[in-house]
Amino acid sequence: MTGLELFLLGRTLMKLGEESIHRAGFNELPTSVRSVLVDVFEHPSTSIREIAARTGFPQSLVSASVARLREGGALVTAVDPVDRRRTLVTPAPELVGVTAGLAPVPIDGAVGVALRTDDPAEVAEVVLALETLARRLSPDALERLRA
Repeated sequence: MTGLELFLLGRTLMKLGEESIHRAGFNELPTSVRSVLVDVFEHPSTSIREIAARTGFPQSLVSASVARLREGGALVTAVDPVDRRRTLVTPAPELVGVTAGLAPVPIDGAVGVALRTDDPAEVAEVVLALETLARRLSPDALERLRA
């Protein structure tokens, strides 16, 4: 597999994930804004600079995305009490409560459609492979790669 093939696979997997997430406007956001939102959920009370470092996006894009998500009520920002030059970004408490109360959506349906099959064994095989990959490539894998 080449880097380009891996990249294209990653995009396909992101699209499958988007199809399997509860509809709350999340799928209507640009990919960069969604990436910032996901990063903040994974790393609450984080700075704009830290988000930019983890996502690989320019700091200006991260700042604009945070502003858009703050205006939409998904994120809250506050001045860092330790370093008043930094802005800390956190998921909005209301949003955290809502997402915590949602039942997870299984990916089987989206995987079956993507594979063009309704064979439960074939879908289960691919879902198992994805679960294995998710366990092996934790979110800090990108940080290790960039180090």
